Amino acid sequence: MAFELPSLSYAYDALEPHIDARTMEIHHSKHHAGYTSKLNGAIEGTDLAGKSIEDILTGLDLNNKAVRNNGGGFYNHRLFWNVMGPNAGGTPSGAVANAINEAYGSFDAFKTAFKNAAATQFGSGWAWLCVHKGGKVEVCATANQDNPLMPEIGCGGIPVLGVDVWEHAYYLNYQNRRPDYLEAFFSVINWDAVNALYEANK
Repeated sequence: MAFELPSLSYAYDALEPHIDARTMEIHHSKHHAGYTSKLNGAIEGTDLAGKSIEDILTGLDLNNKAVRNNGGGFYNHRLFWNVMGPNAGGTPSGAVANAINEAYGSFDAFKTAFKNAAATQFGSGWAWLCVHKGGKVEVCATANQDNPLMPEIGCGGIPVLGVDVWEHAYYLNYQNRRPDYLEAFFSVINWDAVNALYEANK
């Protein structure tokens, strides 16, 4: 089965004013669709065809640039849409909140660490909150479309929250003001979805 562009569970304008409808439409229907199509082209007729995206990425040959870039782009954006939503934001609750407090001392300290990882990622990339087996969480960042599932990235665990800091994710509305975009991102985080991912992978 070829990978398919996932549908959003909310409208393109549902995250306004934090993330504008035009950015969402281009990001989902053009960028994510492009990664999906190119991933399918890169694995067609290979032993990767038919595998889950998680299996593809955890066993990835990093020299396979087409699968690295497009498989990463497919997975990363799928997670990104899932951990955002309308009428969201605020502070987390449940097990992930406890893990964040244990690792960082407070939600505010975690928020600072996460925004700093995203703001200081040079060029294009992502910042992540990852869970390790046993439940410990960690903030880290990766370049381009790399993610913590890939081997030898220097950022391990299973992502439960990710923010896209490629310019196409925010430039129409925020231009070069990446910190403003990152602050706005915290107003659309669906903490219920993040907690569900944490519970499933701890």
